[in-house]
Amino acid sequence: VQLQASGGGLVQAGGSLRLSCAASGIIFSFHAVAWYRQAPGKQRERVASISTHASTNYADSVKGRFTISRDNAKNTVYLQMNSLKPDDTAVYYCNSLYGTSDYWGQGTQVTVSS
Repeated sequence: VQLQASGGGLVQAGGSLRLSCAASGIIFSFHAVAWYRQAPGKQRERVASISTHASTNYADSVKGRFTISRDNAKNTVYLQMNSLKPDDTAVYYCNSLYGTSDYWGQGTQVTVSS
């Protein structure tokens, strides 16, 4: 089982990025998926999640700016990030959950310059 996160990079404040989390070895449509982030010196926090039925939840800090979506045919979950702020700078991780099975991707760095 592998979750491959990609799409991070360096962007100016106000810009956009789209992160992808591609799964292999599992049927992603059976899994709830979440994006987490961890900034230096801070605890990991959940940014957004999407259920198997495509219900979504967002942290207050990203509501209205980030959108999580899934393409089950591609076994991929996306995180569209708009109006990025320097406080969004972190390593972003995707996580999938199915019963007691809990998988993590390797993380992708997002850096937002002011």
